[in-house]
Amino acid sequence: MLPATRRRIPAALAAAALAVALAGCASGGGARDDGSGGGSAAAPSTVPLPAVAKDDTLAAQIPAAVSADGKIVFGTDAASPPNEFVDTDGSTIVGMGVDLGTAIAQKLGLGAEFQKSASPEVIPGVQSGRYELGMSSLTISDGRLRSVDMISYFSAGTSLATRSGNPDRVTVDTLCGRAIGVLAGTVQVEDLAERTASCVDNGKAPIQVIELQQQTDVTPALTSNRIVGMLADGPVVAYAVQTAGNQLQVVGPQYDTAPYGIVLAKNQPGFASAVQGAVQALIADGSYEAILDKWGVGEGAIPSAEHRS
Repeated sequence: MLPATRRRIPAALAAAALAVALAGCASGGGARDDGSGGGSAAAPSTVPLPAVAKDDTLAAQIPAAVSADGKIVFGTDAASPPNEFVDTDGSTIVGMGVDLGTAIAQKLGLGAEFQKSASPEVIPGVQSGRYELGMSSLTISDGRLRSVDMISYFSAGTSLATRSGNPDRVTVDTLCGRAIGVLAGTVQVEDLAERTASCVDNGKAPIQVIELQQQTDVTPALTSNRIVGMLADGPVVAYAVQTAGNQLQVVGPQYDTAPYGIVLAKNQPGFASAVQGAVQALIADGSYEAILDKWGVGEGAIPSAEHRS
């Protein structure tokens, strides 16, 4: 189930981000084209985000079952900075996706509550009604659309990271026989499965896929030399490189760029229309751009939100 540049991280947040990225806390998303979309994530600015005004027309489309308690409950993986991760207090979930989800809820006249979930459990949680929406850097794919609907909100791709200097000379085309780390439940797992099959078909050793439950476990596996490379969403890799000092580097451009999607259960046309409309309204009024710029991922902006089912 990825992105871009800018501004400087405050010292306290830098320390926190380093602890999160290199220690371990929760989990992330995934994506799939060709070096564009998403890129070199920088750390958040401290410029206040603009206030978001309620849209009464959109709010009127929200099902009573969702609006009754005055909030939207989001399921989210919370260990993929800068998209979703745990703040310095050890419990508050922050990040680009959290700010955007909060703004969507505000546009609909509701509050937002984010609950931590392992990445592979977000979609089942939405299907079961535990969560009303999923906001977890999940790439829109045909497989996921068989189970849920998704509203596009960002564009990202896959990046490869190695230790600084790339001592093992790893590239995306030379993964056969190598130990490569990846987050469970992401498109990168599918990518590595396809690449492994190609390795075997060509008489080469299969990729040693080290599939971990949290992105914040994948990064330290790389810095401690337990793996020789990791594949993850572009902004996740860029943020890990940034917060790990001089320990890591990005190798090559992003590839397989595709949109992230907000997850919602099927057969909710009013809810889907309201969420899609809220994202589009945030794009139109500049709030969307401000949120992406805050987290340094503006290159992943999309021009319009689409409802896919």
